[in-house]
Amino acid sequence: MGKFLHAFFSPLGLRRAVPQVWDGFQTNIKMMVIAEALVLVLALVVAIVRGLPGRSTLPLRAIAVAYTDFFRGTPLILVAYVFALGLPSLQLAVVSHQSLITYGILSLTIVYTAYVTEVYRAGIESVHPSQRMASRSLGLTYAQTMRYVILPQAIRRVVPPLLNDFIGLQKDTAIITVIGVTDALAQAGFYSNDFFSYAGYTLAAVFFVILTIPFARFTDHLIKQREQLERGQLV
Repeated sequence: MGKFLHAFFSPLGLRRAVPQVWDGFQTNIKMMVIAEALVLVLALVVAIVRGLPGRSTLPLRAIAVAYTDFFRGTPLILVAYVFALGLPSLQLAVVSHQSLITYGILSLTIVYTAYVTEVYRAGIESVHPSQRMASRSLGLTYAQTMRYVILPQAIRRVVPPLLNDFIGLQKDTAIITVIGVTDALAQAGFYSNDFFSYAGYTLAAVFFVILTIPFARFTDHLIKQREQLERGQLV
């Protein structure tokens, strides 16, 4: 037990690992922030496409469904390898000459857009159809109905599950280390090799937990707030 505590929780090791692991963790934060911003926009677009009415939009809906099903079922690590190893091998003008961080952000965005699309879609479908019909009867177009009636309600309802997905995205930035990105996990590995101590891994875990806890507590707060509002409406 003493050897385990010394290897993973040595005060000296933890203190000495801070600068190196923190330097890598900033890369995780950068990937998380950029990927989340892209996912919020792209997933909403895909969700709207999935709900387009009419037979003429069937091909677009089919593409959106195929994209969502494929990338929800594909492990992130495989997508990361495809982008980081496959795209450079194509020797294309722009896409083959990006940084590893860019390929990592692209992988996270592609995979999590598929997940968040389903969250948005659930929110859109939770709005009662009568509101769509009422909006159309007032002369609003389909696009106006979505923009002014459906989406404002849908997005408010899905904020808690969106935050849960972003907690998962934040943790999955560590997976991108497999393609060579020097993040917190990679720096912890370098520290372990240099000092024969696993305290860097413990410190990396602490950084991720510290970043996750505010998301989790804010999610709990929003869920509690919504439950209180629903109970008030029922009364």
